[in-house]
Amino acid sequence: MLTYDQWETAEKPSFPSDNETKGALDVLAWAYREYGDEIVYACSFGVEGIVLIDLISQVKPDAEIVFLDTGLHFQETYDTIAKVKEKYPSLCIVMKQPRLTLEEQKAQFGDELWKRDPNKCCELRKVIPLREVLTGVTAWISGLRREQSPTRRHVEYINKDDKFRSIKVCPLIHWTWKDVWNYVYKHDLPYNVLHDRGYPSIGCAPCTAPALDPNDLRSGRWAGQGKTECGLHLA
Repeated sequence: MLTYDQWETAEKPSFPSDNETKGALDVLAWAYREYGDEIVYACSFGVEGIVLIDLISQVKPDAEIVFLDTGLHFQETYDTIAKVKEKYPSLCIVMKQPRLTLEEQKAQFGDELWKRDPNKCCELRKVIPLREVLTGVTAWISGLRREQSPTRRHVEYINKDDKFRSIKVCPLIHWTWKDVWNYVYKHDLPYNVLHDRGYPSIGCAPCTAPALDPNDLRSGRWAGQGKTECGLHLA
């Protein structure tokens, strides 16, 4: 098994990227064969997540899918999760919540922490909860695509994740935005209706707006705050 501690000396797998899913199904088949129940998918339930869920269901119908439920998501996101649960009843969808409720966070750090210190808010409500989820498992799956942003252009299928001391598997690295939507339409998959309202990237409601730049899919995230990532994918 390829683990974080064995990364430097272990042989890394290679996958074809020129097939129908640009390697995604091959990567997922390897990941679940390699890790079994020691791998989880941390899903935001954006459109890339919907594609990955459909692909994962073909490989491991009872896979564990974790949603970091910050308590600040759009109602449309929760509605999407409900639709996914209905379509894939065998999947184990876990709603992982932070240790602090929003009221407890307000009492300890002040009201609307996301406005004053969005990095701290993301740490409390996303980074720490994911670290708790990954305790005791060897690997996790992410829907990162190289096209999404400059910070993601060098992501590989299989990555050493120093932040969580884990192996991070990214099956969709070669997919374009058009590829994602073509797959959704072809297979008639449910998706978050906010995508139809100018939100290509969807996170917590207070920190997500419609894209400011049509060429930058993440330009509506933390707009004007000099922040482009929640911290899950930064070392």
